[in-house]
Amino acid sequence: MTCSAPRLLLQHLTRNVQGLNATLSVAGYKSAVSLDKIYPASDLDVTKLQTPPKTDGLNFSGYVPMNKVQVTYSRSNGPGGQNVNKINTKVDLRLQVTTADWLSPELKERIAKKYKSSITADGFLVVRSDKTRSQQLNLADAMDKLRHMIHTAAYVPPPPSAEDEERARRRHEASVRERLRQKKAHSLLKQGRQIPQWDE
Repeated sequence: MTCSAPRLLLQHLTRNVQGLNATLSVAGYKSAVSLDKIYPASDLDVTKLQTPPKTDGLNFSGYVPMNKVQVTYSRSNGPGGQNVNKINTKVDLRLQVTTADWLSPELKERIAKKYKSSITADGFLVVRSDKTRSQQLNLADAMDKLRHMIHTAAYVPPPPSAEDEERARRRHEASVRERLRQKKAHSLLKQGRQIPQWDE
């Protein structure tokens, strides 16, 4: 008898939930947090091919096509104990900057100039990661590093305002005055050390 009571309760709850679902589907109920309401302009069809965002000029979209980078895995020397001796967790990402057609020519030039020490003789920009014990987390970290490098190369600092230029000019003049004052004080100190010369 004791075994059938929970079973009966479960059957009763299942019938109630099924009836509630049927009632809600007939009424067309939509939750306040349904995907249609959170993302009203998006297409929720996951089978539809999405077009990647374009990179125009120095405006990098953040999209890196995985078929355009070479990914190799090797043994890591980072944390992990015996795990590092068994699994290839270290990630090497290689991006050939000159043939990256998804980057604009201006951006490719800036990347080549800024990271010339990280580019090999074959023209590959190499990004490595062995931060974690997981291969996938290291791949994500390497991709994040690559995106950060591209964003850094694309960054153009804003021109200084007139106030900033005036502030810099005043600082420079003050430092010149302080340097001349220190030179004068040092010169007087050295003059005080000299033995006076008596005229004969």
